[in-house]
Amino acid sequence: MEADPNKTYLLTPENGPWLIMACSFSGERAEQQARELVLELRQRYKLPAYMYRMHFQVGEEVLGRGVDRYGNPVRMRYRRPPQFDEIAVMVGDFPAVDDPEAQRTLEKIKYCQPECLKPSPEKPTSQNLAAWRTFIKYVRPEKESLGPMCKAFLTTNPLLPREYFAPKGMDAFVEQLNADLPYSLLRCPGKYTVQVATFTGTVIMDPQRIQRIQQGLEDFQSSLDKAALAAHKLTEALRMKGYEAYEFHDRYASIVTVGSFDTVGTPRPDGKIELNPQIHAIMELFKAEPATTPGAGPKVKTLAGIPFDPQPIPVEVPRRSFSADYRREPGPRR
Repeated sequence: MEADPNKTYLLTPENGPWLIMACSFSGERAEQQARELVLELRQRYKLPAYMYRMHFQVGEEVLGRGVDRYGNPVRMRYRRPPQFDEIAVMVGDFPAVDDPEAQRTLEKIKYCQPECLKPSPEKPTSQNLAAWRTFIKYVRPEKESLGPMCKAFLTTNPLLPREYFAPKGMDAFVEQLNADLPYSLLRCPGKYTVQVATFTGTVIMDPQRIQRIQQGLEDFQSSLDKAALAAHKLTEALRMKGYEAYEFHDRYASIVTVGSFDTVGTPRPDGKIELNPQIHAIMELFKAEPATTPGAGPKVKTLAGIPFDPQPIPVEVPRRSFSADYRREPGPRR
């Protein structure tokens, strides 16, 4: 197992659909301690460990219980800043949640005792809930043999779309939404494509209104209508640039994809997937540019004033399911 101190082992979509969430860190030394744990898990325990940065935004203030002296609701602030980062250390690369190797590795991690996680006065820990775990060992001696990662659990790869884990197949309503679009993803001949843009909304939209909205004959009625129009415009702009672009709409969002492929990549002996070079090239072409100044976020790319996703991902092309017709909502009897 490679464990190069000069490398940063960041989580990628190819590191398996299922992983073990081993530990998380926050604070000034979070990144340093996460790197140390990744290297020790790789070198000492021979486990493919990766770092994944998570960003949280909790809002400026919330309304508390009761009222102040003026009769207004009590306003409260979070003790933490409204925006903060945490770094997770995750272990892969597992094909399924019930994979036997995943279950064995999870049990192993719960009892691991990494040197880098042993707190000392000279080296305070940035591990989340470390003090609570120490306290539990004192009050419950039967837990003493457990390691500092005893709360590890299996989870999905956060870089893969939720559709990857959803039941396959498409219902008749969603198929109807996309059937008449000239560049509908349903017309994509391949099994896979690369999702480069995502637009979300909150209510059901009618794709037949896209043309009327463009012609100024009808106003927007929902955020999902706006999402659909943005996806449609971006698809046409990409087509004008010569890209094989498609659009797809469902009850909750609209997406734009590029390319048509029969395979995502080639399985490797170590369990990872060697990405199709063409898919990798598309992901690199449309992904956000890295920050050039400290504290700044990645700069997303745009076309026709419409933003792409910060990190494009390969997705499966949706297909019609014969069983989908049996999942209709109940209607009135006649």
